[in-house]
Amino acid sequence: MKQSIKFSLFTLILLFSQVVLGQHNYPFTYGEELEFEVSYGWFNLADATMKIGKKPETINEKTHFKIDVYGKTKGAATIFGRVNDNWGSIWELESKLPSVSYRHIEEGKYRKHEKVFFDQQKKKAKMQLFDKENKFLKEEKEYSLPGKVQDIVSGFYYLRTLDLSNLQVGDTVEILGFFDKEIYNIKLIYEGQERIDTEIGEKDTFIFSPQIPKNRLFRGDFPVTVWVTQDQNKIPVKIKANLFLGSLNLELKSASGLRY
Repeated sequence: MKQSIKFSLFTLILLFSQVVLGQHNYPFTYGEELEFEVSYGWFNLADATMKIGKKPETINEKTHFKIDVYGKTKGAATIFGRVNDNWGSIWELESKLPSVSYRHIEEGKYRKHEKVFFDQQKKKAKMQLFDKENKFLKEEKEYSLPGKVQDIVSGFYYLRTLDLSNLQVGDTVEILGFFDKEIYNIKLIYEGQERIDTEIGEKDTFIFSPQIPKNRLFRGDFPVTVWVTQDQNKIPVKIKANLFLGSLNLELKSASGLRY
């Protein structure tokens, strides 16, 4: 159970310069960094960080953001196995689509190093799986895509680029995603607004509930709630997941490099 909780918390984090940057209405920019504390009941389990690289990446003469999500257990949580994960996306500014995604997973003795290269025009994804030391390619496979897709990291940043101000309670935001060899039609239900206290002050927020398939870990039809600020930055300040045993909470500790 403990290992399942730790694995899922980094996924949840997810279920949610140049002149060219100025040509797009992005609520974030190079160098943005968001730090979260992850808790389960009274226990502080881990620290998590969402970070945009300080400089643009260039692929096929197109400008990209390099976005990384890091999660690392701390304190007593390491007794059940250390977690040190890195999920990332290299995301094109013009199309708002990923060109590359990657995962470097270290959970106890488990290791996984994976890269996915997207050809959004040809609707193809090439997955490369490396050995435990991330030195040698051990498997390569190509997948067909039903359309233009986000990965698990880029999907949240894509959500931040949308105009959320005209949503009505019950409206749904849908994002087509590719993750772990599967296609997902991710649905986010808009639940309304709330003013909450955070480590960076009181914030007016939009509330979303991602639609998650029923499983043995989560409790209820919409077990996860995400609070996103209504200001121009549209950053997540709180995530709560109702589990069959207790609840998992992610709360923003600090934010730096914000665009606004």
